[in-house]
Amino acid sequence: MSDENRFIDIEIKLSDQENLVDALNRTVYEQGRRIDQLEALVAKLAEHVRTLRDAGQGPVNERPPHY
Repeated sequence: MSDENRFIDIEIKLSDQENLVDALNRTVYEQGRRIDQLEALVAKLAEHVRTLRDAGQGPVNERPPHY
């Protein structure tokens, strides 16, 4: 294998690695955004549950009527 072919192979592999790193970065960014959204939703739900509990709108762990 000539030096020129080796350099071409290395450049191809480097290009593939750069594409992979870019794809992974995009994935991590999107997952971070989704985690932030889910954390905000959990906080809202927790606040809603606290509001209902403080308003006395029934126990949270009430037994179902079929018991």
